[in-house]
Amino acid sequence: MTIETVAAGRYRIERTLGHGGMASVYLARDSELDRPVALKILAPHLTGDEQFRRRFLREARLAARLSHANVVQVYDAGEDENGPFIVMEFVQGTTLAEILARRGPLPVTDAVAIGRQTALGLQSAHDAGLVHRDVKPQNLLVRDDGMVKIADFGIARAAELSHLTQLGTVLGTAAYLSPEQARGDEVTASADIYSLGAVLYEELTGRPPFEFASLAELAEKQRDGVVTPVRDLEPSVPEAVEAVVMRCLAREPRFRPSAAGDVARALEPQADWQSLPTLVAETRPLPARTMQSVPGGGAWLWIAGALVAGIIGAALGVAHIGAGSSPQQKAKPYTPKVAPVLPGATPADEARNLAVWLRSHSR
Repeated sequence: MTIETVAAGRYRIERTLGHGGMASVYLARDSELDRPVALKILAPHLTGDEQFRRRFLREARLAARLSHANVVQVYDAGEDENGPFIVMEFVQGTTLAEILARRGPLPVTDAVAIGRQTALGLQSAHDAGLVHRDVKPQNLLVRDDGMVKIADFGIARAAELSHLTQLGTVLGTAAYLSPEQARGDEVTASADIYSLGAVLYEELTGRPPFEFASLAELAEKQRDGVVTPVRDLEPSVPEAVEAVVMRCLAREPRFRPSAAGDVARALEPQADWQSLPTLVAETRPLPARTMQSVPGGGAWLWIAGALVAGIIGAALGVAHIGAGSSPQQKAKPYTPKVAPVLPGATPADEARNLAVWLRSHSR
């Protein structure tokens, strides 16, 4: 059946914008307000899932309460003979996914600008009690003037809570899923921060944090693997920008930035990126006791600025290793650094630190 109008003729479809596994999006005209809108209609094979339908509409109505420059505005939601639908702001531009496919890695200034706007939009949603759960380049719309708009708050939540997830269907693009999402654990706003870090990583390097052939392989790499530092792939990226990205990609939610707003502040254009030392190469979490607040910045930035301590000192006679780099050294090739051995570290932590140190000094 060809869909021509929705909601008793109020929204008249003009052309197709895109089709996905969960919904189709059309450019339509609101005949009452005489304005263009983006009309998302749930895919026919999902309309029979009553739980999904209810969640789809409920979360869309919650998303309609958001009012932020970096979030696609939801105007209306409802249901007719065509199925559930969401009426949204029409964004004249393209997706970040299309930009990356066309251009590859972005200049740092562009990547940071997109990441910062995304973080601001996410903070607005988190303040309202909404978690996106599917932050990825396909859901970031970049307007022709450079404004970033986050799309699809409603459908992401609805899908995750439907029985489709229980049957093993993976929502969204797996490359941007947080470890807790891949494991099927409880999802909080911190999952969006991880996904934002994955998006920033790809913007800067041209590839996602992990490459994998299956969900099982992704889960294994997220559990045991190490994310290649951004500057190992793109040495021109400022160390403090790398620090933000790597912190977002911490395995454990409690070791990521505590809020998306913290990420936005760290990416402010006036920030003196070159003056901040890098994080350790591995994204393994530090002990929770180090996460204390520091005036003028988040705890995670304080940790990023800490000097790396020596390891197994008395046993091996290893001297302390400096973790920071001065602005004049920014072009120097990035050398992996070891995580500090702090009180409470386990033998496994110390062994891992020793292995990293040996690798970095055997070249």
